[in-house]
Amino acid sequence: MTEISLILFDLNGVLYLYDRDARIAQLSLATKRSPDHVKAAIWDSGFEDTGDTGALDAVGYLRGFAACLGCDLSEADWVTAQQAAVTPIAPTLALLSRIRTGVRCAVLTNNNLLVLKHFSILYPEVTGLVGARACVSAEFGARKPDADVYLKCLVRLAAAPAETLFVDDSPANVAGARAAGLVGCDYAGAEALAIELDKGGLLER
Repeated sequence: MTEISLILFDLNGVLYLYDRDARIAQLSLATKRSPDHVKAAIWDSGFEDTGDTGALDAVGYLRGFAACLGCDLSEADWVTAQQAAVTPIAPTLALLSRIRTGVRCAVLTNNNLLVLKHFSILYPEVTGLVGARACVSAEFGARKPDADVYLKCLVRLAAAPAETLFVDDSPANVAGARAAGLVGCDYAGAEALAIELDKGGLLER
């Protein structure tokens, strides 16, 4: 493995479990719209992917979200639904505390600017480990696996692609990172990741 100075983690599927059905159920409860209606309005329509590209700021995203559903939706209800969908993957999060001194950890997730606004509330466990190095795709105007997302993120983090290890559970996103010059790692669970990080000399002994 190349000498690594930054490990860039995906969020959902790597550091947190993400249950979209639980989020839909909570939104259905808050809006009195059926789960099928919520899914069709937000996900099947492509609205959620649009939010990930940064086409809407946080205010515009929430307004558009409610418009798609055809009802009012408070920011607090949106946050509650998002919280219902995520559960920390404790063994993977624990690895961040074991990373060798001098190697930074950061997050890059396909997500919208409202997630960024509430990141520390939605993902407190990883916020405590990466601080301000939590990035969402919407900040960079595209979604993974677009090469621009990785490269613009690394400019923000002042890191070189060849010195960055990118970890994601999506093979397409890992391939995109490799195409952008990063070192890619397909996430297959905390135990397998620990082995890979140890082989690369990235864990404290």
